[in-house]
Amino acid sequence: MTDRTLAHESLDVYQVAIQFIAVSTKLPFPSGTGVIVNQLRRAELSIPLNIAEGYARRTTKERNRFYEIARGSAHECSAILDASVASGVLHERMIQEGKDLLHRVVSMLVGLSR
Repeated sequence: MTDRTLAHESLDVYQVAIQFIAVSTKLPFPSGTGVIVNQLRRAELSIPLNIAEGYARRTTKERNRFYEIARGSAHECSAILDASVASGVLHERMIQEGKDLLHRVVSMLVGLSR
């Protein structure tokens, strides 16, 4: 960790959440899907933000509350991707990498909450 790195940045779960944002922003949503894209952007951003905020908390109870919010946002992102496929906006192969990253995030957050 360098002098310019905050502690949460060293967490694997934080790094995977950032990876998900990088993958998600490259998804080829067609025009006219702004509502679903906006919801995805807000939910995907919530994941690393809540991980960072939770990591900064002093008590386990406080930390876990933020990790639970991050976990909920990861599930929300997964549901948005599923809905995008079900509505014909995206093809399933397009979302697989994102879904895999979300699965990793959720698994790691469950581990952190124990």
